[in-house]
Amino acid sequence: MPQVGSGSPGRRIPEATVERLPVYQRIVVELLRAGMATVSSEQLAGLAGVNAAMVRKDLSLLGSFGTRGTGYDAAYLASQIDRALGVDREWPVAVVGAGNLGRALVNSEGFSSRGFRVVALYDIDPGVIGDPVGPVVVRPLDDLEDLADLDDLADIGDVSGEPVPAIGVITTPSSAAQEVADRLVGVGVRSILNFAPRVLVVPPHVLLRYVDLSIELQVMSFYLSQAERHGPGSIVERELPVLHSVGLTPTAEGVGDQVLGAP
Repeated sequence: MPQVGSGSPGRRIPEATVERLPVYQRIVVELLRAGMATVSSEQLAGLAGVNAAMVRKDLSLLGSFGTRGTGYDAAYLASQIDRALGVDREWPVAVVGAGNLGRALVNSEGFSSRGFRVVALYDIDPGVIGDPVGPVVVRPLDDLEDLADLDDLADIGDVSGEPVPAIGVITTPSSAAQEVADRLVGVGVRSILNFAPRVLVVPPHVLLRYVDLSIELQVMSFYLSQAERHGPGSIVERELPVLHSVGLTPTAEGVGDQVLGAP
């Protein structure tokens, strides 16, 4: 299994664990908002749709801070997950593509509240260049080469100390995505999140991840069709993914009620 990142000294965190950590973090934050000071592995497991042994194993990679019979201090656990995920600091983000999706991402509270600061938004359409969008103004794509000179980067810098956005986000049409990726790499961006429906080619040192909503919908349609094919109450229906509920509770009190067993 591929391994990435590190928690406590000398430990490597498997990729599968890394992908579960944000789920645990979201649950813990909602529990804190609900006024809960501690959380058990059983509570985390029930809300995350995994077993308690997996939760304990995942969190043990971050260090030894759980107490048998008491569980985890929720605030401390949240801080340790933040540290492991690297969101206990600010990461500068540049978005390319000022369409509906790009604008929505720039305005998303999820970016700013989780340690990501959008410092630039680019597009090639003269009709949108100069438009204010959230904390930034749409810049012409040709300004991308001047990315490192932005005043907004002066007090951030990436992990190497160089003032270049650590993450580039592509929200352009698929036909432009590869060119944009090439230009982002050319100015020193080492991590790219691609929303365009196209497979990209980047150098080995660049981290590339995809977010494709059509693929997610196809996965959902697979499970729905399987459940319909095998009928209500079938094992296929009972084994549908349960992560759909994570982070979608309408209020923090709803999470507290669920954990505490209230009606």
